[in-house]
Order: sequence, then structure tokens, then C-alpha cells
Amino acid sequence: MNVEQARFNMIEQQIRPWDVLDSEVLTLLGVVKREDFVPTSQRALAFVDMMVPLREGGAAGQCMLEPKVEARLLQELRLQRHEKVLEVGAGSGYMAALLAHRAQQVFTLEIVPELVDLAQANLKRAGVTNATVRKADGSQGLPGEAPFDAIVLSGSVASVPQALLEQLKIGGRLVAIVGQEPMMRATLITRTGEREFGEVYLFDTVAPRLLKFPEPPRFAF
Repeated sequence: MNVEQARFNMIEQQIRPWDVLDSEVLTLLGVVKREDFVPTSQRALAFVDMMVPLREGGAAGQCMLEPKVEARLLQELRLQRHEKVLEVGAGSGYMAALLAHRAQQVFTLEIVPELVDLAQANLKRAGVTNATVRKADGSQGLPGEAPFDAIVLSGSVASVPQALLEQLKIGGRLVAIVGQEPMMRATLITRTGEREFGEVYLFDTVAPRLLKFPEPPRFAF
């Protein structure tokens, strides 16, 4: 595989047509080597327009999201160099690496021990020094480091917990994929006041669940 040609094709044929037009984001996607964050057994899928399983058999659904989804979420956060960011769902560490290049400090939470180790190793190998991986239940956020300028959920949830919204600064942004299959929406939530939040729907997509987030009760007939 011609890696650089595959990377170029990913950016030009998958990501740019998905309204990712921020030149800094597009440049960054060429700088951070996505193939270095993909499990060795899945390396051939590094630039393919699909989710990449991170554990044997895609256990519990942990995966890297499609490149175009990751890129669009990154763009919509509109990060500034001075900002502090929380990611829930470190996975392989790829999104944390992207965030770290745009922000001052990144905390990324992962509940699966083997993925904590994977993300830490990948970030270290990539020379990323301003992203910290913590083993934690992401549904509770990271109150000890709050407030955050931006929060990204790298997986889907039925709804965004209030605990996470309250860890945003006023003016802070959160992106998440919200809803139930087959209808989920990537959503941008902005904290506009102490108790006020604005919400914008970005695009429809589907993603595996983040673990430990609450689910609505299922109706039995």
C-alpha cells in the first residue's frame, strides 16, 4: 500500500466532501499518522471509510470512528491553542492526538484497561506530551480537572449526562453522537450561561455505545 497516496485519498475523497473545509484540520490529518493508531491486525483498514475494531472481534463495540466522522467532530469544536479539552472514550488514542495538536491540554478517559495501555503507548510513540490518558468511567467526566473549554464523546450515548454538561465553561462546547439506532445525530452543545445550553444538530450517523452511560428503560409489551 502506498501510505501517503492512501492518506491523500482519505482526505480528498472521504473527509473534504463531508464539509470538512478547515485548512488547519485538513493539514493536521496529514500530519498525525492514523496508521500508527490502528491495531496491527487492522492496519489495512487505516484509511478506509469504516469503523475499525480495536479489540478482538470488536468486543463491546470499541472502535475507531470513520475518519470523516472524527474529522467533522474535530472541526466543529473549533479549538483554540489555549484551551483544555476532555475526551471520553480514548480508544487507540488517535482522537486525543488530533485534539492535542489543536489545544493546550487534553485529558482522555477510557474504561477498558487494555485500551488505556494502547492509547498511552500510541500517544507516547507519536511524541504527544500534552494528552493524559486516565482509566475512568467517562459518564462522570473528570470533575477534578473541570471546567473544560471543550468535551468530545468518541462514541454514542442515549443522552448527554448533566454531569458532563456542568463541567463545561460558559462558552464551552461539547460534541456527541446522541440517540438510538438506527437514528443517531452528531450534536454540538454550547454552554451559554450558568443553566443555559444551546444545541445544534450536525449530521446523522451511527456509532457504538460508550460504556457505563445510562440507557432509557425499554418498554415491555
